Amino acid sequence: MTSKSRSSIIHVSLMVALLAINVVFTYDNVPIPSGKTQLTSWFQENVKPLSQRKNTLDPTLVDAESAARVIKVMQDGSGNFKTINEAINSIPKGNTKRKIVYIGGGTYNEKIRIDREKPFITLYGAPGKMPNLTYGGTALKYGTLDSATLIVESDYFVASNIIISNSAPRPDGKRKGAQAVALRASGDKATFYKVTLLGFQDTLCDDGDWHIYKDCLIQGTVDFVFGNGKTLFLNTELRVLGDEGMSVITAHARDKDTDDTGYSFVHCDVTGTGTGTLLGRAWMSKSKVVFAYSNLGRVVNKVAWSNNFHPEYDRSLYFGEYKNAGPGAYLKGRYKYTKILNDVEAKPFITLGYIQGSKWLLPPPNHRV
Repeated sequence: MTSKSRSSIIHVSLMVALLAINVVFTYDNVPIPSGKTQLTSWFQENVKPLSQRKNTLDPTLVDAESAARVIKVMQDGSGNFKTINEAINSIPKGNTKRKIVYIGGGTYNEKIRIDREKPFITLYGAPGKMPNLTYGGTALKYGTLDSATLIVESDYFVASNIIISNSAPRPDGKRKGAQAVALRASGDKATFYKVTLLGFQDTLCDDGDWHIYKDCLIQGTVDFVFGNGKTLFLNTELRVLGDEGMSVITAHARDKDTDDTGYSFVHCDVTGTGTGTLLGRAWMSKSKVVFAYSNLGRVVNKVAWSNNFHPEYDRSLYFGEYKNAGPGAYLKGRYKYTKILNDVEAKPFITLGYIQGSKWLLPPPNHRV
């Protein structure tokens, strides 16, 4: 091989590497647009399908998606299984290929756990026939974290077009251990598209590493989004049932400066009943929550945030707001240490780079069975 040939090969390799770096830069650093009507086109432009991103995605994910298999769950017996648990149990530990559990319409009264040893699982309900996964587990019986109807401990999990609910009664402040989780997501790289989460206190335990919820609905009363995840909530409705006593949306559990975690709500709608809702309170000393470009309804109390009776937390909490709208976005009377973010401070929270999406995030699944 001549030196000229070697030089050409090196040049081409360098160009390919630079192109890959540029793709990552593009996906992770293009800010979410301020206009909600632009959100769909922005997402489609920045979250390309697998075929266009094989050089930038995690290699294990590319390999898993190359041989996806559909498992059909139908209550009438027309599928591979009648229950979701049977389908999950059929997937071996150490799974390396995407398994799509297609769930037919209906109510599935099951308590489901997807173990850490079973990555690359998708729960998919057909649009218009969203199945309801429900169970009545409570903290009294299972402990708060294990009371969840669906527990996901595995990585690369995807859910789309499903309802996850906890059917336990609403806590009345008298019954011990009445809090009840609908979903606990504690694996890494989890994606939720058009998922409805229904509960009261502690509806969603979002823990672990990178997660995204897009076009979802989350309903609850107190601390109904809690945990220590690093999570982007995009175009998601937070429906508050705040007509009885205090209501709180988030209770983030960051307690170390070294924890790279936090909740970012972008283009979300805070709706519901009552007028005393807090956007967040300190579960731990360094809780981190930001609302950006969101519509905050009348349910939001003017104080909006709380140190949860821990004044020693005040200077270590990170409760931020950026260009929100709606009657609940009026800033007069806010918790003294609320951070009103400028453009530079807000940018890390309003890009896919917040969850390093270029490495693992794929468009919504579309499976026809």
